[in-house]
Amino acid sequence: MKPKVLVTRRLPAAVEQRVSESYDATLATHDEGLSAAEIAEAMRTYDALCPSILDKIGADALNLDGRRVKVMANYGAGIEHIDLAAAKAAGVVVSNTPDVLTEATAEIAVLLMLMLARRAGEGERQLRAGEWRGWRPTHMMGSELSAKRLGLIGFGRIGQATARLAKAGWNMPISYYSRRRAAPEVEAAYDAKYCESLEALLAEADVVSLHTTGGAETRHMIDAARLSQMKPGAVLINTARGPVVDEAALVEALAAGRIAGAGLDVYEQEPKVHPGLLGMENVVLLPHLGSAMVETRVAMGMRMLDNLDAFFAGTELRDRVA
Repeated sequence: MKPKVLVTRRLPAAVEQRVSESYDATLATHDEGLSAAEIAEAMRTYDALCPSILDKIGADALNLDGRRVKVMANYGAGIEHIDLAAAKAAGVVVSNTPDVLTEATAEIAVLLMLMLARRAGEGERQLRAGEWRGWRPTHMMGSELSAKRLGLIGFGRIGQATARLAKAGWNMPISYYSRRRAAPEVEAAYDAKYCESLEALLAEADVVSLHTTGGAETRHMIDAARLSQMKPGAVLINTARGPVVDEAALVEALAAGRIAGAGLDVYEQEPKVHPGLLGMENVVLLPHLGSAMVETRVAMGMRMLDNLDAFFAGTELRDRVA
């Protein structure tokens, strides 16, 4: 008999076809995710679960009497929604899908920088509202990215891809802060300056772009104190994890003019967005589009299924995280 697999969200057609051919698969018919009760039922019904970032799977679900699930192949790189410690203790294997969304997420980070620099979101809103009166020499003037220093918080795959795009496109000077300093040859490839502290990076960067992991250790890494350490004319970009930024503090900093703007693709309480951000013209808000390219979303699904296949074949999972 084929293993029973539950996919919690609608996935690209090629991914759904492969999982249906390989497994006794139940595919999602909507994109609302599972309730706690539905997750509990799934844990007792299926051999494997393919969740996504908005499916919260805690210790209670993993420690259920009669739990049948042996593996969770997550669709996405982020795994903060899964209690990994509880999974390990329960003997449930967990995998994710890194690498394949690097370029797509870096592109969104640069897109947000461009939209802020050239006031593109503000301009489109003005035009759609019928308020544009035609070309004028001083109308909605922005600024050039080539004159800005890009400060990257986190310098892994996505941070480096963002640096490459920014360097190649606009020759932006690059600074970065990371828990581990990159190898000399990596720094040389981007002419990147290492900052010994987060505070040092915030003090010198004109564009601060977040590329950290999620979890308790990075929650509210960018809070009121850190926002006050940024340049008054600086902007903040977040394509990493929503909770890295204290959104209430960000709203206050923007309203007070302590920083010049923000570009966000992820949010502290997705899909809710802090209401204070919604009416601000110096803020660009995207609906978590970081990996939203056909090629990337298919590649994520195939990577997810590669891990699932490896588990049921009894071989090592490429992307095991628990």
